[in-house]
Amino acid sequence: MGALDECHYSEELENGVDLGGCGIEGEPETLAIEDAVRVLLQGLGEDINREGLRKTPLRVAKALREGTRGYKQKVKDIVGGALFPEAGLESKVGSAGGAGGLVIVRDLDLFSYCESCLLPFQVKCHIGYVPSGQRVIGLSKLSRVSEVFAKRLQNPQRLANEICVALQNNIKPTGVAVTLHCSHIHFPFFEPTLFNPNHQGWVKTLVKSGSGVFEDEKSDIWTEFLSLIRFRGINFENSVDKSWCPSQTSIKTGASDSEMIGAISTILCSLGEDPLREELIETPARFLKWLMSFKNSNLDLKLKRDCLTINGDLSSEMNLPFWSQCEHHLLPFQGVVHIGYYSSNKVNPVGKSILQSIVHFYGFKLQVQERLTRQIAETVSSFLGEDVMVVVEANHTCMLSRGIEKFGSSTATIAVLGRFCTDSSSRANFLQIIPNFSSIEG
Repeated sequence: MGALDECHYSEELENGVDLGGCGIEGEPETLAIEDAVRVLLQGLGEDINREGLRKTPLRVAKALREGTRGYKQKVKDIVGGALFPEAGLESKVGSAGGAGGLVIVRDLDLFSYCESCLLPFQVKCHIGYVPSGQRVIGLSKLSRVSEVFAKRLQNPQRLANEICVALQNNIKPTGVAVTLHCSHIHFPFFEPTLFNPNHQGWVKTLVKSGSGVFEDEKSDIWTEFLSLIRFRGINFENSVDKSWCPSQTSIKTGASDSEMIGAISTILCSLGEDPLREELIETPARFLKWLMSFKNSNLDLKLKRDCLTINGDLSSEMNLPFWSQCEHHLLPFQGVVHIGYYSSNKVNPVGKSILQSIVHFYGFKLQVQERLTRQIAETVSSFLGEDVMVVVEANHTCMLSRGIEKFGSSTATIAVLGRFCTDSSSRANFLQIIPNFSSIEG
């Protein structure tokens, strides 16, 4: 292979995905989004020339344009040439092959941007269709057709409907069935929710759509389809009807910054959307409310030493939840923090609420996970002594919505101070008591 040219090489390292060389960086849509992101960062009171933020406008623009590239794709370009002849049963009794046999593709991992709040949501997609005319479609095309509609601003039901209708119209089967299992991050907007240990980090919903022989949801063919995907944990009989986007049910705030609202509307236009579309009219205000929660937070770092008993053994607090926002892509990440420390006769170990306060104080900012880990460790050590170890485990939506697009992946960062730096047995003892980290998409 030839060497990558410098421009292409830099883009691959920076963004983890090839968006067609470097041309996207100079396109009018990209430049307009970059300018809009600068307005938003300044509205947050941030220095857009700060080291960690200088390239954020471009990163956000690339991620958004990559995540909504479906607006420029056509299903017929994908399906064309991908229909193959396949005979049915020679005896003409029963159904199989290209004449009536049910075909299912399960566990397609997709992501899309919620049209109500502009945050990414995760999708587990299952598609079934009944071939007709003695022809079948290449199975990989079902995934590619699904992505055309997932890579747009969406809500779950419309996404399912659009995938279903597109496949019905373009491959002309006897029928198509689509089910989606969607997960949307449930960000805690208010302090009482933030400190609620029972707060659920994700809202989930199940939706389905059918055409042709699948139009009747009580038909035998639907029952057969659902029976096969039930092995993947999908059971509509036990599903709960929930309000989809949490931003639609949160308490409304006062007047919004008109310049920042205008910047978000500009982003929508640059992605190929109409900000005046009914479903998008309130979207700029909802996104701004989420964004400004990182500026308007009233969380205080209160380090009261109302502590527990004194001992010299290893103390720990596990699974302290946090929510934060990636300063590189303006996308949320969330997870848990584990803190281990050795207390001495001169220092009292603190209560869990104090450690949780520290975690939230540093989490509710534009952040990177490495810095968050360091800041928590340094603050804890400042009043507990230098023997501190912190492990942060998290899921990042930026890993879903750009480049890697890997579901179920998680990150872990570690900070060690004092005895933990030099004593491997102390590190091992602490790591062994950390509970298994469950993927937050769960």
